[in-house]
Amino acid sequence: MLQGFELVPMTRDGVALQVRRAGQGAPLLLLHGHPQSQGMWHRVAPQLAERFSVVLMDLRGYGDSGRPAAAEQSANYAKREMARDALHVMRTLGHERFQVLAHDRGARVAHRLALDHPQAVERLLLLDIAPTLAMYRNTGEAFARAYWHWFFLIQPPPLPEALIASDPVRYVRSVMGARHAGLAAFAPEALAEYERCAAIAGTAESICADYRASAGIDLQHDQADQDAGNRLTQPLHVLWGEHGAVGRNFDVPALWRAAATDFTGRSLPCGHYIAEEAPALLLDEAFSFLRSIP
Repeated sequence: MLQGFELVPMTRDGVALQVRRAGQGAPLLLLHGHPQSQGMWHRVAPQLAERFSVVLMDLRGYGDSGRPAAAEQSANYAKREMARDALHVMRTLGHERFQVLAHDRGARVAHRLALDHPQAVERLLLLDIAPTLAMYRNTGEAFARAYWHWFFLIQPPPLPEALIASDPVRYVRSVMGARHAGLAAFAPEALAEYERCAAIAGTAESICADYRASAGIDLQHDQADQDAGNRLTQPLHVLWGEHGAVGRNFDVPALWRAAATDFTGRSLPCGHYIAEEAPALLLDEAFSFLRSIP
């Protein structure tokens, strides 16, 4: 799916990080969502690489990256820790300052990366999320039904892990197939890749740790930033699917304006998986917003 992208395996503090790169121009980091891998960018990454130095990475716990133990408060899966992975990858490749295009869980990592390391992140293009703290605080019944996995995955171990590990393919298809476009939105080879990675030993534990961190230690970090008046200062462009649960249940522009000083954004006529449901529209937005000349 990602022909022409060079595989560049890395490690950080003993955690393997699966990285690919291609292209030339301004550096651009792409971060995927749940329960996916860097393969989710296969419909847009080759075109982006014609104008940018594109870097793809699997988040820890996903794809072919490492799956460290969760640690207390699932701290090894805090978005702050995952953001440090991303920063390490880009610096190792010689990119001290870069732009980020990120979806879903990866967009939450990108949000934390830009807050913690504003000197490194030049611009942010985030797909189908609102700030984590605001989403938890404003959750209602409709959102809870649509994003049931947010609340299932944070239940105490070992029940969620055991249920996922008993049939990881069913879990992937249940989460992804229940959205607006169903499973038809995904290329067969992409879906097969997500299913393969979900079956890797330790994935169920890592997925749960990711979401437990978001409902715990990440909220602590987000609240501390809010209390200190810290906001994103980089140009931020957010896209969300008009048929997705985020756009239907939250005032996405208002929540991001409260969290950023330079916000633009709009909905697109698709569901949650923008890069796979509406790749041409995403590329138009990316080429318009991102700066291609280093």
